[in-house]
This record gives sequence, C-alpha cells and structure tokens, in this order.
Amino acid sequence: MHVYIYDEYLNKSKYNKAINRVEIRLTDLGLNGKIIRLGGIKNIKGTIQNEVRLGAKTIIAVGNNQTVNKIIGAIIDTEIYSDFQKKTLLGIIPIGDDNSIAASFGIKDEEEACNILLARRVEKIDLGLVGRHYFLNQATIASAGTTIDIDDYSLEIAEKGEVQIINLLSDPKEKISSNPHDGQLELLVRTRKKDQTFLRIKKIKINNPQEKLIIDGIVEVDTPAEIDIMQNKVNVIVGKDRLFE
Repeated sequence: MHVYIYDEYLNKSKYNKAINRVEIRLTDLGLNGKIIRLGGIKNIKGTIQNEVRLGAKTIIAVGNNQTVNKIIGAIIDTEIYSDFQKKTLLGIIPIGDDNSIAASFGIKDEEEACNILLARRVEKIDLGLVGRHYFLNQATIASAGTTIDIDDYSLEIAEKGEVQIINLLSDPKEKISSNPHDGQLELLVRTRKKDQTFLRIKKIKINNPQEKLIIDGIVEVDTPAEIDIMQNKVNVIVGKDRLFE
C-alpha cells in the first residue's frame, strides 16, 4: 500500500497545478494510494506511525526537506521502527523550494519522481544524528568561533565561512565524494580565505556559543552538540542520477 503524506504548505493555491499533475501521473502509472494531508492534523507523529502499523509498504513525502524530516522523525526511535526498516520504503515527490534531499537522490521534479517511484530502485541510507534529531543531507554552522572536537583532536576556527557535516551531497558541482551508506560523515570547512579542510569522520563535537547548528536547512540546534552516524537506517527509493554510488 502506498501512503502519500502531503505537507501543510501544499494547501496554498499556487501548488494546485503541480499536485494535479502528480495525481494524474500516479493514476496513469497505477500508483494510487492513501493520501494524508498534514494540515489540521495535530498528532503528525501518531498518524504516520499508525500507517506503518497498518502495513504501509511505501510512505511518500510529498513536499520538501521539512516533509522528509517530519516523516523520519516520526519513525526513528519508536517501537514501530524495526517494522519500518524491514518492510517500508521511503519515497519523495518534491514540490516547491528547499528540496536538496530529493536532488541528492536524483529526483529533479514531481513528474520524474512519479517515474522513479514506479522503477522502485532502492538504496539503504545512513542517517546523521544530532541529539534527538536526524538528518539526511547535512548539518551546517558558521565557522568563525566554532570549535570542532574529533577524538583527541581539537580545531578552533577564527575565519568566517561555513562548517558542513555531510551525509548526502546535494550539489552536483561539488567536487568532494560522499557515500551515504558507508557509515561515515564528511567534514568540510571552508573559509573566506579559500582555506579548506576535508575529513571523513564517524563522530564529532561542535561548539559555537554564538551560532546555531542547522540540520537539513530547517532545524536549529544549540551547541555544544555531538554528531554521530547511524548506518543503513532508511530504505529510500532513488533515481539513477543520484549524487552517490
């Protein structure tokens, strides 16, 4: 059974045409399923968990990065996670802005997303972990004033720029390599002086009293924060043009 989770922002009229195109295409492909609209639902977590209990084979996030984050946050670390991991796939239909996660999986637009759902190409994907929060793409923080601790090594950054802890690449022009199912994260530090540091890590501690750590571009977390990796946590339907092997 396919369950389509429509994010609340899709209730705006400017998204009507895109949604109509999606629904027509899904019908043509024989991918009809249950639609759940998050607008007006108070217990989002309970609603999604209930669909997994009822045997949902594929849960599709219709929306953006935040939609994907809501679904993952509703599933991980609950009593139904083992069933979700064994029996349920996660799909994405991107609509609107902030869809870097879909781009990482090779899903460029809503029409292509429908074809990718039909092809059903599946990859096991790692999740980044920050406290009780999870991320698929990356966590970022301004570099100036940030301290990074890795095992017994400590790095203090004075220059302005950005620190990225990457699980999934979202920019096809990026020249670093990142594999979201190798049990490692990539640490990339770039400053305005064009200095660059690149390391592969499994665990890291970030601290900056003046800045927030931003997860998948949407969730703000206070520091100090420990960032860890959880290997092969989610089965995701991906496109052939995904940004990883």
